Amino acid sequence: MTRLANVSWRRRAALLAAVVAAAPASIAAQAPATRAPASWTVPANAYYPDAGPAWQRRAPGAAGFDSTRLAAAIAFAIENESRTPRDLELAHYQSFGREPFGDAIGVFAPRGDATGMIVRGGYIVAEWGDPERVDMTFSVTKSFLSTTVGVAFDRGLIRDVNDRVASYVGPILSRHPARTGLGADRPARGAFLEPFTGEHNATITWDNLLRQVSDWDGVLWGKPEWADRPDRDAATWLGRPRKTPGSVYEYNDTRVNVLALAATNVWRRPLPEVLRDHIMDPIGASSTWRWMGYETSRILLDGRVVDVVSGGGHWGGGMFISARDQARYGLLTLRRGKWKDRQLLSEAWVQKALTPTPAQPTYGYMNWFLNTDGKYLASATPKTFAHVGNGTNIIIVIPEHDLVVVARWITNGAIDGFVQRVLASLQ
Repeated sequence: MTRLANVSWRRRAALLAAVVAAAPASIAAQAPATRAPASWTVPANAYYPDAGPAWQRRAPGAAGFDSTRLAAAIAFAIENESRTPRDLELAHYQSFGREPFGDAIGVFAPRGDATGMIVRGGYIVAEWGDPERVDMTFSVTKSFLSTTVGVAFDRGLIRDVNDRVASYVGPILSRHPARTGLGADRPARGAFLEPFTGEHNATITWDNLLRQVSDWDGVLWGKPEWADRPDRDAATWLGRPRKTPGSVYEYNDTRVNVLALAATNVWRRPLPEVLRDHIMDPIGASSTWRWMGYETSRILLDGRVVDVVSGGGHWGGGMFISARDQARYGLLTLRRGKWKDRQLLSEAWVQKALTPTPAQPTYGYMNWFLNTDGKYLASATPKTFAHVGNGTNIIIVIPEHDLVVVARWITNGAIDGFVQRVLASLQ
């Protein structure tokens, strides 16, 4: 097995640089495969790791890889480490923090080395960096959020994803009303949040929010929806006509947080508890992951103060997790929601998550990015999908090869080249 976790990143890069230089030029010439529908069969005798560190391993050759080429792929990931500051709060203020109302309201933490894992057939084939280190994972958090909604759907708490969310959400009492964001969090008559009132917002469905096609209008936790990746034309920020839900895709973290608020009200408990009990404990994840919200995102629910978690780290917070636990989650999605003898997420939900959004065919449910027509990852296979967050943090799932690849802190523009090299290393 290729194991590099105990070697410094500079030493790893030096050791593997020669391998990269010697890699055959034909790697770059690999053509994308023919496109096909996103469905596959999970092997009946599939291996699932037990909880804890005793995750079985396979040497690259035994797992069907050329070890030299696989080492070259790993070297490529390390050498293409993100150039943004490791101080992620500083990185925030150099990017999203420059937006209107871009101040951080959640926690940030410095990140570690470029890190990743290769898992095939459920077995660890390679690791690099520090796969047990807990780091922010930004918008990969959205995949965990949509999974809690999926479990609610499977349990009948949400009857139909095409139902209007307004019919599921009662009065929401803010425990810490925000004083920013034009004051729209706190209506004049009290501290109640009303995210699904009004002619437009009342028509939004669960499916609209999951696919980021709601065009929800408002402010939540002090963040106006227009302030996230704002239009260059400031005249469009306020009072513009709303698009019919389902018609226009817009990646927007305020609207993602609206979904988290709605899901918290349906479950009537904190979403990290839901994720722990229904997903993370059953797949044997560690006890080290944490899912956080903001200083302003607390509500009074059934007599207790509940932290409404965020769907990413856009203003801080979100999921803090290790590469090991990310790989377990990726393996769960590769196995179409099944873990050993339990169906943790229904086949029906996984298929919905993998169904392209008409307004954005490379997007399923948040944050399942699809390789529809090879537009997301040109070098990947047709059924490839990924859970993606800033950083870049990415869990790549390649069903045709029973493969899960985790890469953390890799330059976004290098992801396709990395996948290309991993696939070229298969025998």
